[in-house]
Amino acid sequence: MNLPAPINMTPAAINQVKALLDSRGKPSVGIRIGVRTKGCSGLSYTLEFADEKNEFDESMEVDGITILIDPKATMFIIGTEMDYVEDTLESGFVFTNPNEKGRCGCGESFHV
Repeated sequence: MNLPAPINMTPAAINQVKALLDSRGKPSVGIRIGVRTKGCSGLSYTLEFADEKNEFDESMEVDGITILIDPKATMFIIGTEMDYVEDTLESGFVFTNPNEKGRCGCGESFHV
């Protein structure tokens, strides 16, 4: 039985992750997505280069790149869509998470 991917990525997010990995200047296994305690709502998303796969990371391949998901984050991000948005004032990764019950006013943190 095939389970759905814990996170879906838009083409814009995939392209931006590829560009970041290509410009890093050293080999990477891929990227790691996680959550940490932060802000007024409790949690925020983290994104970092992964130099190695940790024992309990969940791993998925998307268009030739490896996405690792911190095991502490899996239950918070299942079903999330990761996008990359550029507009006049800012650019960055945007997470649309169906599990969110609320978000702080500045948009920096969320809770489930």
